Amino acid sequence: MLWMRMELPCWFVLFLSCLQSLSAHNDFFTSIGQMTDLLYTEKDLVTSLKDYIKAEENKLERVKRWADKMDSLTATATQDPEGFLGHPVNAFKLMKRLNTEWGNLESLVLSDTTDVFISNLTIQRQYFPTDEDQTGAAKALLRLQDTYRLDANTISIGDLPGVTHKSHMTVEDCFELGKIAYSDVDYYHTELWMAQALKQLDEGEESTLDKVTVLDYLSYSIYQQGEIERALEYTKRLLELDPEHQRAKGNLKYFEFQLEKAKKSAEEESAKQEERGKRETTEKKKKQKSQKTFSLIPERKKYEMLCRGEGIRLTPRRQSRLFCRYHDNNRNPKFVLAPVKQQDEWDSPYIVRYLDIISNTEIERVKELAKPRLRRATISNPITGVLETAPYRISKRRATVHDPQTGKLTTAQYRVSKSAWLTEYDDPMIEKINQRIEDLTGLEMDTAEELQVANYGVGGQYEPHFDFGRKDEPDAFKELGTGNRIATWLFYMSDVSAGGATVFPDVGAAVWPKKGTAVFWYNLFASGEGDYSTRHAACPVLVGNKWVSNKWIHERGQEWRRPCGLSETE
Repeated sequence: MLWMRMELPCWFVLFLSCLQSLSAHNDFFTSIGQMTDLLYTEKDLVTSLKDYIKAEENKLERVKRWADKMDSLTATATQDPEGFLGHPVNAFKLMKRLNTEWGNLESLVLSDTTDVFISNLTIQRQYFPTDEDQTGAAKALLRLQDTYRLDANTISIGDLPGVTHKSHMTVEDCFELGKIAYSDVDYYHTELWMAQALKQLDEGEESTLDKVTVLDYLSYSIYQQGEIERALEYTKRLLELDPEHQRAKGNLKYFEFQLEKAKKSAEEESAKQEERGKRETTEKKKKQKSQKTFSLIPERKKYEMLCRGEGIRLTPRRQSRLFCRYHDNNRNPKFVLAPVKQQDEWDSPYIVRYLDIISNTEIERVKELAKPRLRRATISNPITGVLETAPYRISKRRATVHDPQTGKLTTAQYRVSKSAWLTEYDDPMIEKINQRIEDLTGLEMDTAEELQVANYGVGGQYEPHFDFGRKDEPDAFKELGTGNRIATWLFYMSDVSAGGATVFPDVGAAVWPKKGTAVFWYNLFASGEGDYSTRHAACPVLVGNKWVSNKWIHERGQEWRRPCGLSETE
């Protein structure tokens, strides 16, 4: 007879053991009185068994609902994986599911008899996203929220521009973002997301979280930002729900004390002010206001403004000097009969865009070659100005940078992307692409760096930086022996639904991704001096998937192709 292996609950095993013990040492059939006791024991056992069956059925029903939900979600997502993950909320929820929720499911069914499923899940979990991935996706959402000035509700309901796969955030998702911000002592974002979680609970959304927990975080984060009166209001609301909440009771007394203290201080200051009289004249205030109005905007603000499509615009006169044309690069034989479409993007620095310059077939082949090699990119710190170490001839897999404090190679958090390096030896198509860049720019490619392919992740960005080595970095590209980076060629290999522009904060230029096009600019003047107006950045990808590839062209080999100018800035 074949018996099915079955895990029994501890209480059931213990009861059977006791029953067997009693049966071995007592003759129940000889006493009706003892047998009646067994009837009640059996009744209790049946009741417990039914509870066990009900619990198992509830567990299986929960697992079934989860499976149905995942089946529907994955069916939709796999139809357009890149488009689905182009929505930052979808990407964050994927990290959260694989890192947290699948682990909870594993714990739920761990005692189940489905050993094959458990074994498979346990094996697969080692390849799932980690806490770092989940936290990184959450912080990317917060970064997008700041850069594009999005309120928490807009993100939560998934109402983002260009969205194809709309996704709604649950109370638990909002709470998770708030907790991650809280762990970073970021009380501003803690408040925003705890308030959103509370809003959704107030609207009746079902959740395993209760309002007390959310209010606890919310009131404290508001207090940490100095708004004691509002913190007091939320604390009172918390105590209405849970009058015995010890921390809230203590906070209530503390907040009331602080408000009373602040009130007395304000009254004393007001009295002193009246005695002194107002020393500041209206003219002085106007002067201060004027100085503030005309103060320089910090680079970070310029960067974010340009990412949103705001900032400096070309004057009509400057705009009139930008043209579209057919370009054959001084009658290059390859382009005489089929010149390429070229348009001016900006006048100073001079940036041009080439349209329909790389085909879909080429794009897909480049992506196919790059995907297995993509590694987290590491670069120089744009704040310290320490230039990246360029191992492009040493290692084809990744770029690295020395941390100015530790001296060790490190991953830069402000560049959220992965990159790969491709050479003409990897595929004849790469050689063909390199030759096309040479034919259009007239610059030597033998001394250029390998073709770098980059794919940006959730909220992917690259903050303001220079491509060329500055005067205080004389050995920036010494390892290559090819001189400084004279020019940059950048292919856009995907459209981006929202965000992802290449911006030049110092001059107010913004170049938006368009699949199949490429932009080109010189980093150095003809004299070899660096053009500091070429400082640029990649804006965070709000919605979509951004693929680019770039070619950094160096000085050596260009002596006769781009002769030195007579003036420093020619």
